Amino acid sequence: MKQVFTYNLPLKLEYGGELPKVEITFHTYGEMSSTRDNVVWVFHALTANSDASDWWNGLIGEGKQFDPSKYFIVCANILGSCYGTTGPLSIDPSTRTPYYHRFPFITIRDMVKAHRLLAKYLGVNKILFGLGGSMGGYQLLEWAAEESERFENIVLLATSAAESAWGIAIHTTQRMAIEADPDWKENHPQAGKKGLMTARGIGMLTYRNYETYVRTQRDEDGRIDGHSAESYIRYQGEKLARRFNAMSYYTLTKAMDSHHLGRERGSIESVLAQIQSNVLIIGISSDLLCPLAEQEFLARHIPHATYQLIDSSYGHDGFLIEFRAISDAISAHYRS
Repeated sequence: MKQVFTYNLPLKLEYGGELPKVEITFHTYGEMSSTRDNVVWVFHALTANSDASDWWNGLIGEGKQFDPSKYFIVCANILGSCYGTTGPLSIDPSTRTPYYHRFPFITIRDMVKAHRLLAKYLGVNKILFGLGGSMGGYQLLEWAAEESERFENIVLLATSAAESAWGIAIHTTQRMAIEADPDWKENHPQAGKKGLMTARGIGMLTYRNYETYVRTQRDEDGRIDGHSAESYIRYQGEKLARRFNAMSYYTLTKAMDSHHLGRERGSIESVLAQIQSNVLIIGISSDLLCPLAEQEFLARHIPHATYQLIDSSYGHDGFLIEFRAISDAISAHYRS
């Protein structure tokens, strides 16, 4: 069920400034038990939304790993997005006009602050399972670092303790593509749309890999133009531009670059050592964007962590696609 929670007090942001009020769009599935001990909190990635049963329907739904008849499942749209939670297209109460380029810089920790407000509103104290892949894992790790006692079990997929120089370089290139769009600095919802299409194309190169493109987009007829790979990339760019917004994309990639568990806390290793949850870490064998070394690092430094490798040709997107293998890994780990 889709709902909106409005927080009518200022939300102070990590790097200065504040949002006068915050709206958080979220979905819930199932019912909270009388003892409030069946909560599953799902954290979504960059361009997803709060309807986790849609984009992760292999894991969430009737008869799936996380069945609403058994669990109370929550997924909140992240701060800065364009799917209902306060972001660049939202109305600034002080001007009664959209924020657009005036939307403040936010971090992953600011997103977690919004999650915590929602948890309080819902009456959620303990979370039985926290589940997050990619940028969703960033949020989950940040929350666990702040409140290690909140999560009984944690499942992390294709994620890391800090954004890598590789990831920052990719995001910077994507933002450069948006900045090169002639209408990027204009104040309307379509500003930067062509740049967003290019940014998505860049992203698609990192979400999959060489083998995937050769297998699915190879032309066998020796054509010199109109290649399948070209059509695919253009289609993916146009598809995202129809449903997403360049200002949100820009804002969220900057937030991803801010991800660093050790900032103002000490070393990353010492922060991870304080996480006391039962943690399952899943890596995707062909992931170019968040390679296995990142998950292996997490597994070495989180005390109660188990590492599971899933052999997949789908690259980073494997955490969204390989739901059968993921479900089997979760079942095996938490049954043992």
